[in-house]
Amino acid sequence: MDSTIFVAILSLLGTLAGSLGGIVVSSKLVNFRLQQLENRVAEHNNFARRLPVLEEQMKVANHRIEDLEGVMQHVG
Repeated sequence: MDSTIFVAILSLLGTLAGSLGGIVVSSKLVNFRLQQLENRVAEHNNFARRLPVLEEQMKVANHRIEDLEGVMQHVG
């Protein structure tokens, strides 16, 4: 086999291996970043679910404070 053909075949194999390796690494990075974004969205959704509960608890606490202030005005 001619050395030029041998070098060309080796170059082709090296190029293919490098390209496939780059694709695999890039794909892993994209998947990792998507997973991180999904985690952030899940965290945000959890906060969004809890917010109405906290607002309701604040309303109840404010009513209780107003009631206690009213009692204190009658006593004082």
